[in-house]
Amino acid sequence: MVLVESVTAPLLIQHPSPVCLEMDIDAHLPIPCDSRRAADLIMALSRQALDAMPDGGDLSIMACQTEHGIELEIADSGSDVQTRERHLPIAAAAVNAELQWQNCPQGGVAVTILFPAQSSSSRLAA
Repeated sequence: MVLVESVTAPLLIQHPSPVCLEMDIDAHLPIPCDSRRAADLIMALSRQALDAMPDGGDLSIMACQTEHGIELEIADSGSDVQTRERHLPIAAAAVNAELQWQNCPQGGVAVTILFPAQSSSSRLAA
């Protein structure tokens, strides 16, 4: 949670329009890989979400631990997946994370980062 807040706060401050951030992340959830690479990945995907919301909107970031690893989802109220640019950040490959994009029923897009279980040994740190 601290890592996500420290990465997204400057982006939200710089964004030209108001964005409502909602987070649901357990403060004790471990960082599933090198914290710098995780921060790079979260920053890149958060930027893409904010770029899809030039007039502002809602940004929701959730994370949970599953038997397969850690899943972190970044959802926004911007344009749909077919009409936006999606870039695969190099940081995803560096930490062996899989990215899945999907349209949200209420509008916008969610990208889920699937961090594999074997890399889930680090602890949260900012």
